[in-house]
Amino acid sequence: MLQIPVKEGESIEKALKKYKKKFERTGVLKQLRTRKEYIKKSVVRRQEVIKAQYVEKLKSAE
Repeated sequence: MLQIPVKEGESIEKALKKYKKKFERTGVLKQLRTRKEYIKKSVVRRQEVIKAQYVEKLKSAE
């Protein structure tokens, strides 16, 4: 569970911003999205290879 200590006189908006940032860094939402449906390891690996080729192509074009 995430806990955000709120200092005296600190606004709620600032505390919420800290909470959202901390929540984003934990990677919970990203993990939920990946677990939503099962993707075979071979498909994941193929997507990684295609992405790596694309990035390498962009770097070589510059």
